[in-house]
Amino acid sequence: MSDLSTKKSSKSSIKTERLLKEPDLYKVVMLNDNYTTMDFVVEILIDIFGKTEAEARRIMLAVHKQGRGTAGIYVYDIAVSKIAQVDEAAKKKGFPLKCIVEKE
Repeated sequence: MSDLSTKKSSKSSIKTERLLKEPDLYKVVMLNDNYTTMDFVVEILIDIFGKTEAEARRIMLAVHKQGRGTAGIYVYDIAVSKIAQVDEAAKKKGFPLKCIVEKE
């Protein structure tokens, strides 16, 4: 009888392991425009994305030179929330800064 309960237990734990899956990750990508200042982009990267000043400047230069730069990688809900925060901050300052979400 104990062998049977052990087999049931191991089957259910295997089934549970299969059901648990890491969530998909998404990149928040900042897009270049001709109006948003570099200082504002750095400010956003520090305030919203928690980057150091050095990281923020590196990402800002990628946005400036390559037209886009990855601000962070998050689960979908957090990525969308970060984009909403950027949109709100940019709107308040009168900048057209845009971010998009891309599956990692």
